[in-house]
Amino acid sequence: MEPIINSQAPEFKVQAFQNGDFKTVTSEDIKGKWAIFFFYPADFTFVCPTELVDMADKYAKFQEMGVEIYSVSTDSHFVHKAWHDASETIRKIKYPMLADPTGALSRAFGVMIEEDGMAYRGTFLVNPEGKIKIAEIHDNGIGRNADELLRKVEAAQFVASHPNEVCPAKWKKGEATLKPSIDLVGKI
Repeated sequence: MEPIINSQAPEFKVQAFQNGDFKTVTSEDIKGKWAIFFFYPADFTFVCPTELVDMADKYAKFQEMGVEIYSVSTDSHFVHKAWHDASETIRKIKYPMLADPTGALSRAFGVMIEEDGMAYRGTFLVNPEGKIKIAEIHDNGIGRNADELLRKVEAAQFVASHPNEVCPAKWKKGEATLKPSIDLVGKI
């Protein structure tokens, strides 16, 4: 298995549902920007709406940080709209909901479950140069936490703008970082 960290995000062109409209989203749309791809198994399920609304609740904060969120499932953009129209919870979502009915995007990120035609819960942060900086894949019974993702994105952005520093475990924005050097070896 090839490492996905620091690999180039795949080229893609998919349909999406966002704010009452259908639109096309392509790999060109993420160039020069931070982007989160938030894969989930399917619309009209159980854990998925809890995760998607958790992300929706933090969407403004991610936007302030210059990060676009793209939720992705193998449902069509029509199903995304139907779910939006049927669910008060899903109506809170303002970020694009990408449709991947062929599974091409799910396969490109390595989260496709072929026998089920669905994706695992995968979270990927792509930097403005198009490189994957965070990759996390969960089994489908394990929900994610938007606060923890927000913390990781803050760390990734900090490291990107401070290349000689690293963020220790549980680091939060504004806390001390480390400057790797021989003087730190064996002293932490």
